[in-house]
Amino acid sequence: MTREVSLHLKDAEATLALGRILAKSFGNTAPLPAVLLQGDLGSGKTTLVRGLVESLPGADMAEVSSPSFNIFNLYPTSPPVAHFDLYRLEGMPPDDALFEHMETPTTLTIVEWIQFLDRDQWPKEALFLEWTPCQTGRSLTIHAMGMTTRRFLESLEDKLKHFTQKTERK
Repeated sequence: MTREVSLHLKDAEATLALGRILAKSFGNTAPLPAVLLQGDLGSGKTTLVRGLVESLPGADMAEVSSPSFNIFNLYPTSPPVAHFDLYRLEGMPPDDALFEHMETPTTLTIVEWIQFLDRDQWPKEALFLEWTPCQTGRSLTIHAMGMTTRRFLESLEDKLKHFTQKTERK
């Protein structure tokens, strides 16, 4: 059984706000699920990561940017964040560091351009955020993969209400 929540993000500030909500919620979660991001260029993936990372303790030592050129950034936050960008790896296998971080339950691993990683290599417990364009702002569907992540997403529903378009159960 999976859980999905569909949201509407009207602008960059709404995307940052969602990142802040996720950051506060991850502080009470163990093990941490991976966060898998899929969307077109400019859809808001890195903006969400910036809102999330900048809201974690230790963020004053973290400068969030898209890790496209160096493949991943490590942020000295609490919990630590490993931010991967697979855009330049299309068709190539990722570095082992990706899998090592995804298997570390105390590190929040965020992967942009997850569609460039074979689905059978995705973690069993993950939040999969899928952006799609719409006439105003962005539509975002959050898919909870795994039972623990499903409960995590359910715990966020009240906090996500002002972004919510609809909630679906499958």
